Amino acid sequence: MPLSYSLIRPILFRLNPEWAHHLTLSGIRLAHSAGLSILYAHAPISDPVELFGLRFANRVGLAAGLDKNGEAIDALAAMGFGFIEVGTVTPRAQPGNPAPRMFRLPQAQALINRMGFNNEGLDVFLRNVRRSHRTVPIGLNIGKNASTPVEQALDDYRLGLQGVYTHADYVSINISSPNTRNLRQLQSDTALQALLKGLSEAREQLRQQHGRNVPMLLKIAPDLEESDIDMIADQLQAHGLDGVIATNTTVSRDAVIGLDHADEAGGLSGAPVRAASTRVISRLRLRLGRSFPIIGVGGILSGEDAVEKLRAGADLVQLYTGLIYRGPGLVRECAMALAREASQGRASRPAD
Repeated sequence: MPLSYSLIRPILFRLNPEWAHHLTLSGIRLAHSAGLSILYAHAPISDPVELFGLRFANRVGLAAGLDKNGEAIDALAAMGFGFIEVGTVTPRAQPGNPAPRMFRLPQAQALINRMGFNNEGLDVFLRNVRRSHRTVPIGLNIGKNASTPVEQALDDYRLGLQGVYTHADYVSINISSPNTRNLRQLQSDTALQALLKGLSEAREQLRQQHGRNVPMLLKIAPDLEESDIDMIADQLQAHGLDGVIATNTTVSRDAVIGLDHADEAGGLSGAPVRAASTRVISRLRLRLGRSFPIIGVGGILSGEDAVEKLRAGADLVQLYTGLIYRGPGLVRECAMALAREASQGRASRPAD
């Protein structure tokens, strides 16, 4: 029987958020290595779905950012996830932004972070990924180094794609973090076209070299106008991408005005981003049609929140901040809710 997260959370919330993050990740990794994952794990819910050539045991995944270096893949998979995404990894190791850089807003069930793609670099990341037992599909999330000018971003993304290609079940391209200077400029029309064209050409070369096609997805921001969402949707299809992840964190503070830490720079996640994320998903589904895969992420703190993403047009969902506030039981709750929704036939996508 897993330990009650409600007993553990008050202790973790007395710690600096970043320290608590590292302590939790190290703790579950050690527990899993010692054969004690029963202390935090739940049996996975069976709700199989196939997308972009992969089979997912259920529709609930872990979002990138929680395990940046891929060091706890097996331990996290034991929570009952249908898939795991790790990273963001950059070609070269980098420390990220100065601390403090992560802040809790408990009244809003939210976090603000400005971590800045802190990670140990591609070589360490791949060594960790190779050690995992891969019980579920693994997505590898790639980004650019902070020191790389945005005009040369394609060079870093190519290096990332080449590095992770043979180790990934799918690759996600992160151009939507607000914590790397000018990164979100890559979501603009001309820049996005050049980036996706270059990465599609690089993937084709890798496909021919390795005899294997690895799905490639784009992760986008919630702070987009409808015209921007439409443009991105068109670019995704024009350049042969396999899916989209909607969304990353928001720079808006409308939902947390007046709360402690609300004025901190960085990306806001958790409950306040739920509506914005769902809005982007709905618009993407309208523009992309019925069959293009969408992974919904942002503000999922209950099974009902996960179902909302599915009804808006998502095929799969991902969790991150919800885990911090609700604990591992949220994985099972969301997977069960989505399985019920699918079995009752309400998971059909909106009409074109």
